[in-house]
Amino acid sequence: MGFGPELWCPQGHSALLRLQDSELRLLELMRKWMSQRAKSDREYAGLLHHMFSQVEKQEGAGPARAGEHGSRLGESWWVLASQTETLSQILRRHAEELAAGPLAKLSLLIRDKQQLRKAFSEQWQQLSQEHARVTQQDVEKLKTQYRSLARDSAQAKRRYQEATKGAWPPRPAAPAPARPGSGPGAVPQPLPADKERDKAKEKYVRSLWKLYALHNQYVLAVRAAALHHEHHYERALPGLHQSLYSLQQEMLLVLREILWEYHSISSLVQEDVLAVHQEIACAIQAIDPATEYSSFVQGHRSGAVPAPPAVSFDESLLEETENLAPGELQLNELTVESVQHSLTALEEELVAATEAVGCKEQRVQELQAQIWGEEQGLGPRERVHLLGKRQGLQEAQQQLQGCLCAQAKLRVQRDLLAQRLAELDSGEPMPALPFPEDRQSLSSGVTPLSSSPCLLCPGPAGLTRISVQLPPPVPLIPEVQKPLCQQAWYHGAIPRSEVQELLTCSGDFLVRESQGKQEFVLSVLWDGQPRHFIIQSADNMYRLEGDGFPTIPLLIEHCLQSRQPITRKSGIILARAVLKDKWVLNHEDVLLGERIGRGNFGEVFSGRLRADNTPVAVKSCRETLPPELKAKFLQEARILKQYNHPNIVRLIGVCTQKQPVYIVMELVQGGDFLSFLRSEGTQLKVKELIKMTENAAAGMEYLESKHCIHRDLAARNCLVTEKNTLKISDFGMSREEEDGVYASTGGMKQIPVKWTAPEALNYG
Repeated sequence: MGFGPELWCPQGHSALLRLQDSELRLLELMRKWMSQRAKSDREYAGLLHHMFSQVEKQEGAGPARAGEHGSRLGESWWVLASQTETLSQILRRHAEELAAGPLAKLSLLIRDKQQLRKAFSEQWQQLSQEHARVTQQDVEKLKTQYRSLARDSAQAKRRYQEATKGAWPPRPAAPAPARPGSGPGAVPQPLPADKERDKAKEKYVRSLWKLYALHNQYVLAVRAAALHHEHHYERALPGLHQSLYSLQQEMLLVLREILWEYHSISSLVQEDVLAVHQEIACAIQAIDPATEYSSFVQGHRSGAVPAPPAVSFDESLLEETENLAPGELQLNELTVESVQHSLTALEEELVAATEAVGCKEQRVQELQAQIWGEEQGLGPRERVHLLGKRQGLQEAQQQLQGCLCAQAKLRVQRDLLAQRLAELDSGEPMPALPFPEDRQSLSSGVTPLSSSPCLLCPGPAGLTRISVQLPPPVPLIPEVQKPLCQQAWYHGAIPRSEVQELLTCSGDFLVRESQGKQEFVLSVLWDGQPRHFIIQSADNMYRLEGDGFPTIPLLIEHCLQSRQPITRKSGIILARAVLKDKWVLNHEDVLLGERIGRGNFGEVFSGRLRADNTPVAVKSCRETLPPELKAKFLQEARILKQYNHPNIVRLIGVCTQKQPVYIVMELVQGGDFLSFLRSEGTQLKVKELIKMTENAAAGMEYLESKHCIHRDLAARNCLVTEKNTLKISDFGMSREEEDGVYASTGGMKQIPVKWTAPEALNYG
């Protein structure tokens, strides 16, 4: 049992990291627990000592002063007091032993466990990156070069064949008139066709030399990658996981010893405490490093992913080549020298790798001997001091595995080259060119081998078409034909400042209603700046520049499809529509009822949602307010979008398609808490009031967890449900009329003056 091949995949690695993180969090909790226990024991011992000191001051020193008549009661009382002082000394000693023993060892264990996690993660990343580089990146790079050289070689071959056909057999030349100085011994001048043929031949030979050299390099790389793949999944990763497993077990054993020591120090002998400590002892005894991770391993064994296939020679590379076999080195007159050089270099590297393996093996043996020797000299519960060396041993073993892998790769490449050269023995290497005339020109006395190129043309694989029966189409309304209020990119009467937050990339756009004017505006982000264009409307036609359209959706669709600038001057092209969020409602979705109140920004109505008759409260914003106050009105909705808590008033949606703007919230039937207390407070029980206080505290705790400051938690800003549950409301600092609580003059924000420090007024 161990962290073996079942956890080789990235998911298994993530699971191991999560396992270590959870154990680290548990150890941190244990350390905090022990620290608090030591602190509480010291404080308790100090209190007991203070009690004894008070008794000693009042009664005097010794049992003689315990009672005026030397009564048995006085003696018993003095024994009780003196034994309490003895108990305080025992508790103080226990606290000191707890801090110097288990707490210090637990800190060392946490440090070593953090180092183990970091080292394991780095080693796994290093192994994975090296495996990817050897088996994927290097091989793919060579395959790309292979294909390129194969195409170059085929092209050079065709040119050479064309030149050969044009110059073979040679035409008889007409006898030239004798020139002075010429005689029977004069050297005949080559014909132009022969020069072209020789030039094509030279290029062909060069391309073959490059192709064969790269072929050999690719064969070696594939063989090395296959061995590296095998070593990675059969030795390196299992070795790393097994090392982690052994260290995890060792740390678990150390932790058990620490907990045993904590138990022995903090255990008391009272009967009522003894049962608790017996349960602790049983729980600690149940810790077994041999079976601790069995369920974890078993849980991940069922979902284990099989290892990916090993690296093999890609035979598709040979489709445009000749005389090349998959997985075999090409040894001919063009590559024999490079093969010999490669063999020499590999032998030198193999010697160095063998020396490195010997050094690593010696280091591992030394660490094992050191750990074994120190284990013999350590006392019980001192194993924590060896964790650092055990991690060093694990790292040395991983380095040894890496060296062994490198040595094995070099050895298999060396053996492959040596075997190929041994087959040649002392004979001449095979000719490289496949044509008889070329072989005779390159090496005399070599018997030509007839060969004919074979072009492999793969045909179709016989795909089967599957016929799927689809249901008949249903009539759908195209998006472009839907009204403007139903378009996802129409955001209604939102403020311009919010538009800047929604547009993020160049070409993003939306359509909104202008605040204060009955106009529609196209807002687009271009060159990092938001641009706003009023959509012109005349004769029931809408246009930006140029042709008009009967509806705004048709105008926007035309701009998107044509990919033309919306105006010649701006050059802006629409790219992506910014859709409105799920909170946006249409005014027609809400049925307003009677007015139930008035806020700082407008009236508050009761209402219902037309979709499901849900009772709601609708806050309206007066149309006469300036834009900055309308933006503050919507601030409460933006805040409530983030929250979902039973003691926070829930936001249902926002109606911004037209004026006036609505904020739709859940309807709390009981009204505000202040009026509720004034009318029903005398009938409420203390438990009910405490429960309401708990509701307010729970809501404020939730807001604090979301880093929100309400700024005005008051009874009038809380609402009460029919079941007397309290909900916090009024995040926008709305206020009552003629209340006198807020002062808002000049540029100051609304602040609660009654309970705000006077100096805070200087800062608005």
